[in-house]
Amino acid sequence: MLYQAADGRELPLLLFEPGDDTRPRAGIVLFHGGALRAGSADGLAPHCRKLAARGILAVSAGYRLLGRGAVSIDDCIADVRRAVEQFRRLAASRGLEAPQLASGGSSAGAHLAILAAMTPEASGTAPEPGIAAVVGFNPAGSNLRSFEPEVQHRLEQQVGVAAGRLTEYSLTEFVRPGNPRMQIHHGTRDEVEPIDSVRQFRDAMVRAGNECTLLEYDQAGHGFHYPGNGSHFDDVIDATALFLLDRTAAQ
Repeated sequence: MLYQAADGRELPLLLFEPGDDTRPRAGIVLFHGGALRAGSADGLAPHCRKLAARGILAVSAGYRLLGRGAVSIDDCIADVRRAVEQFRRLAASRGLEAPQLASGGSSAGAHLAILAAMTPEASGTAPEPGIAAVVGFNPAGSNLRSFEPEVQHRLEQQVGVAAGRLTEYSLTEFVRPGNPRMQIHHGTRDEVEPIDSVRQFRDAMVRAGNECTLLEYDQAGHGFHYPGNGSHFDDVIDATALFLLDRTAAQ
């Protein structure tokens, strides 16, 4: 199925449902990685398929990419908000309400999902986040202030924002009491997002009184959670399903 992006074009929502007409007990919409310039909704289809087999309504969504419809990261975030809203309507038709729903993704997609969930007031069309939890597979952008100024400047150019604006997309900047519950999966040898940055984000969330669980995978690098990239795929799926069913659906 499709949803309408912020510029009016149609983007994919890949839907995976529990079999045998089983009513889903929770739902999640996931956004792929690829540094905002690559990747597709197909990338997280294996994760969604496994989650659906565990009784979860799982959706993998596309969004406009930089150089392919998106001018800046702001366009990507706008699409994520629209996809989450479409997912909410879809989930409601299956009997699921906001407390049973989560968003998430991988790398850049996880960054977009977490950012959108932590800043619902930035959306004029969706004043409420619409989800109760977020799951991040090796999320990027945890603490963008930790980069040297020249690296920040290069990243600003890469994601299409003005000089000095990069930290406006740093997840740690948006930690407040009442942020959605989070589960983060991250490798200790991640070469894209250092584990220390993710730990700092986790610690800030906990200090603010939020639930944020960081599951560390020893010696695992970026993208470790994909099937074929090591032995962790099933572990990640099992932990994610447990988080969604025991936490999200219990509310």
